[in-house]
Amino acid sequence: MDEEEEIHPAGNLMESKTSHLDDILSEKLTSAFHKETFQVVLNDLIKIACEHSPIDLAYAAYRLPPSERPLLYENLPDLNAKIEFMVNTDSNTRVAVFRHIDDIEAKKLVEKMAPDDAVAILEDMSEKRFRRVVDMLEPKKAGRIKEIKKHERNTAGRLMTNEFFSFTMDMTIGAVARYIHDNPGIGTTIRIFVTNDAGELQGYVPARNLIVNPPHLPLRQVMRPVTHKVDPEATREEVVDIVERYKISALPVVDSEDRLVGVITYEDVLEAVEDIADVTIANMAGTAEKVSEHDPTYKRFFARTPWLVVTLCAGLVNVGVMSSIQGYAGGLLTFALFFVPLITGMSGNIGVQSSTVLVRSMATGVLSVGNKWQAVLKELLIGFLCACVFGVLCGFLIYAIDFAHGSHIALAPSTVGLIVGIGLFGSCLTGSLLGVSSPLFFARMGIDPAIASGPIITAFNDFLSMSIFFLITIGITTLLM
Repeated sequence: MDEEEEIHPAGNLMESKTSHLDDILSEKLTSAFHKETFQVVLNDLIKIACEHSPIDLAYAAYRLPPSERPLLYENLPDLNAKIEFMVNTDSNTRVAVFRHIDDIEAKKLVEKMAPDDAVAILEDMSEKRFRRVVDMLEPKKAGRIKEIKKHERNTAGRLMTNEFFSFTMDMTIGAVARYIHDNPGIGTTIRIFVTNDAGELQGYVPARNLIVNPPHLPLRQVMRPVTHKVDPEATREEVVDIVERYKISALPVVDSEDRLVGVITYEDVLEAVEDIADVTIANMAGTAEKVSEHDPTYKRFFARTPWLVVTLCAGLVNVGVMSSIQGYAGGLLTFALFFVPLITGMSGNIGVQSSTVLVRSMATGVLSVGNKWQAVLKELLIGFLCACVFGVLCGFLIYAIDFAHGSHIALAPSTVGLIVGIGLFGSCLTGSLLGVSSPLFFARMGIDPAIASGPIITAFNDFLSMSIFFLITIGITTLLM
């Protein structure tokens, strides 16, 4: 998990049993910390820590002030509970705990963890302290952690664990079972990988095959071919796509010589999906905020301002457009302004719907080079139909309302309905074009296409739809008056 990508363990905001449990635990912890004496606080914390799972406590801890989280960690019943707590809690809680414990305590935690979990947790330390703690470990463990740490973030090399079971093809099932029994610290047992004497990947054996087959059989007789594998520099998006599509429980990672160097489990992929979703949602909201709650307010403010500046500039451009039109036809502008919220709202929603569908197709791998233009044409057709239907409907409704209540401007009700209907048609069609083209443009430029649904596209849509509506208004009134 990236140190700059803050993941809240709160899950979604929908009510569920787990979120309700988080609320209960949060109330218990808050109540415990507000007791009158420190001894009562400790007694309550010990009771809470013994009654609840360390994982549930890890999810509830982020609601506590950072200064109180280390005390909760200290009162967990044993080292295994502390490891579960640290693996499952959020980055800010780990930072608070690491500030509280010394290097010896950190070393005890890390030496009992899988290397990939250790790297994810140690990244919440400073680089200097990271090296100091790793150097305290026994050389084999330290080497495995450094091997994972050397890979770039968001790659297969960073997602993988290099603690796994692999055996040569001539080894018997009985010998393999005994070796696994004697090494309970290695948790990746759902697939047993088979290599040749040079360490090159040859196949895998599902764990079930070790149970249902006689112990004297060699692995070569029960192994299956490996159809999918990745190199350490493959992106996490590529890994997620392969695992999701082919439902692979343990994806092998091989080097340039096809030697097995690591395994990515389904749990690792699930964490990657959560990270990707977190970043995507942040981009769609226009705030990829990468600062922690410990940073000052001004720093968090400046993390959000770039996209808001874009929106501000687009708004000023809109003001300029209206000012220029006012000089051309001042009275007409007053009439047109009544319908601007309707125009921008409808065209914006149609554009966001189109871009969201394409972004989702890109993210799930449904959209490929071969069917890209087919999907684009379908979205444009839907946008055109929406523009036609709602343009006609809105024009008719405006005509009926204006006819029933009487017009307060020098335009006939039929003219008002025609202006609004055609204006809405043009604006919705523009929104659809913008919503379809923007994800493809951003993807071509190497920018996350999810940003197409953010403030920058909303700002452009407001400007274009409003300008087109004003131009249509001026054009029609010029022709009919």
